[in-house]
Amino acid sequence: MNWPYIHITINHFPIILSVVGCAVLLLALIVRQRAVWLYAVATLTLAGLSIYPVYFTGDLAGDAVEHTWYVVRSAVTEHDQAAGFALASILIMGALSAYTWWRMVKREPTLLPPVWLRTVLTVVTIWALSVVLRTAYLGGRIVHDSPKLQTPPAGTPSGNGTS
Repeated sequence: MNWPYIHITINHFPIILSVVGCAVLLLALIVRQRAVWLYAVATLTLAGLSIYPVYFTGDLAGDAVEHTWYVVRSAVTEHDQAAGFALASILIMGALSAYTWWRMVKREPTLLPPVWLRTVLTVVTIWALSVVLRTAYLGGRIVHDSPKLQTPPAGTPSGNGTS
C-alpha cells in the first residue's frame, strides 16, 4: 500500500456523503419530517469528519506521483489548489451540520431546525457540494485524462493489437 492507493480508496467518502446528504437535505426541505432532517445532518457531519484524512493523504499522494511519467504536474497542482477550497467548504458544512444536529437533539428535541438555520445550512451545503465535485473532477483528470497517456513513451507497446 502507498499514499496514492490510500488516497484513491478513501477519497470517495466525503464525495458520496456530501451528495447523499445534500439530496436528503433537499428532501427534508420538502417533506419537513424530523427523521429526514436528522439523517441529512448526520450524513453531512460525517462528510465533514471524513474530509481531512482525504486531504492529508492527497498531499502525500501528490508528492509520491510527482515524478511518474504519465502525470502532468500542473494537473496535480490544480487539483491540490481546489482541494484546499474543498477542505474549508466541507469542514464549514460539517461544523454547521453538527451544530444543527446538536441543536435538534438538545435544544429542540421535537422540532425542526429554525428557518434561518435551515436556509444557511442549505446554501452552505450546495456550495460545498459544488466545490467538492469540482475537486473530484480535477482529481480524476490527473490520470484519466492525462495527455501523456494518449501517446505512451517510445518502446511501449500501444496495446491496440496493431504493433
